[in-house]
Amino acid sequence: MKEENNINVLDELHKGCCMGIDAISFVLNKVEEKEFKELLEKQKESYEDIAEKIEDLYENYSEKEPHETTTMNKAMTWYGVQMNTINDKSTSKLAELLAQGTNMGIIEGRKLLNHKNVDKKVESLVKKYVNMQEDCIEKLKEFL
Repeated sequence: MKEENNINVLDELHKGCCMGIDAISFVLNKVEEKEFKELLEKQKESYEDIAEKIEDLYENYSEKEPHETTTMNKAMTWYGVQMNTINDKSTSKLAELLAQGTNMGIIEGRKLLNHKNVDKKVESLVKKYVNMQEDCIEKLKEFL
């Protein structure tokens, strides 16, 4: 059962990282403010770094690849960004959209920490993911 929990938690984390990478990628081409663009590029790198760590750790539990977001989820994320920025492409609006998505990631991460019996390495990675996202929120607030 614990093995299955480890795989499920890593899958959820990986999907969260993929969604973060996708959302930032879709928003980046709308960003005009240099400081904001630099922040988003750093945040994207943080998601990529954690995704890589998940992939490395995943090998200990499964021969498969960790789950990623589906094409439909990517399309919905892209569509959401397009619709929410059709009338307002301001830095504040973009920061708000990303903060809302990041908050969902924090909630999911906290749920995983609170309700799953997992190995210490997996738990440590979930904590790193949540802490990274909480840090992202604090930095995004400066652009609201």
